[in-house]
Amino acid sequence: MTAAAGGFVPPVYPYDRLDEYRASAAGLEGGAIDCSIGTPFDAPPAAVIEALSTSGAERGYPPSIGTLEYRTAAADWMARELGVTVDPVTAIGACIGTKEFVASTPHYLKLRDPSRDTVLYPAISYPSYEMGATLAGCRAVPVPVDEGWRIDLSAIDPADADRALCLWVNTPGNPAGGLDDLAAAAAWGRANGVPVLSDECYVEFTWDGPARTILSAGVDGVLAVHSLSKRSNLAGTRAGFYAGDVDLVHFLREIRKHAGCLVPGPVQAAAAAAWRDQAHVDEMRQTYRERLELGIELFARLGIDAHMPQGGFYLWVAAPDGDAWALTEMLAERTGVIVSPGEFYGPQGAGHVRLAVVQPLESLQRAVDRLT
Repeated sequence: MTAAAGGFVPPVYPYDRLDEYRASAAGLEGGAIDCSIGTPFDAPPAAVIEALSTSGAERGYPPSIGTLEYRTAAADWMARELGVTVDPVTAIGACIGTKEFVASTPHYLKLRDPSRDTVLYPAISYPSYEMGATLAGCRAVPVPVDEGWRIDLSAIDPADADRALCLWVNTPGNPAGGLDDLAAAAAWGRANGVPVLSDECYVEFTWDGPARTILSAGVDGVLAVHSLSKRSNLAGTRAGFYAGDVDLVHFLREIRKHAGCLVPGPVQAAAAAAWRDQAHVDEMRQTYRERLELGIELFARLGIDAHMPQGGFYLWVAAPDGDAWALTEMLAERTGVIVSPGEFYGPQGAGHVRLAVVQPLESLQRAVDRLT
């Protein structure tokens, strides 16, 4: 069945546009090395898998807001690693991975305040911020970023601020790895009466200075959003949480109950175990750092400058002559590496590519060796 005249037609999913390059790379000995999507390769901790398989929680409906064990483990992790205190009883809710939360929250905020219709988000960013606004029938308004790929709050039009349901920030940023001034973002939101939603799912892969959260500036008017997908290699289980402003958390927890947003019970048990363990994250930090350095070497062999991001596990690389698709094709054909053209993350990124260092070191080394 086709969409009615004037109805919404979903755009092509960005990463599906890379299928022809995957096919080209697959013809090389050893096959393609897909670094286009940030899908973790490494195994989660054994204790997490044990909790997933032995909880006995699969029999009943899990609490939509997350079990108290789930929320307490998340709160304890924030206190331990980020230095902030959040009440697990009133100020944290579970979400089915952060992408679901990013895509659905504008719809819920529009129900909360029908007088507003605008979602603000970084001009170079994860595509789901824009899509969440679109799916909610809202205006998606990108906010320019500066030369360090940080959101430029001074560039927000006051007329857009007056209509804004929320402002998204993302630190460390995907795709460019920039670090926003989160305290300034929180202050801007409070001054303009706009909730600020801070996507912090790469926080433990901050390379320039300490890990940071918007909640360090207080919880009023802000939410921090966190995920286990990257830190614990649990993208397939879909588990995360949001924390911060008690009134906003309460509203979202209640409306999400009605929407059937449930993290499966066994996953909640596994997630609590993952939040409690830090050793595996420390190992992944070292692993990703080594892969980033090898990715930089790969581009150097091609005569292309690549630099360590301030955070995250992506290399954001300017394409020669600004032709990202030509660089994407060349990498696939010569090295077998699949990258994402920067236009996936906003028009301002069209001259760049993003390489996710999620493949094992031996695969990345194979790509380097193909150039020698």
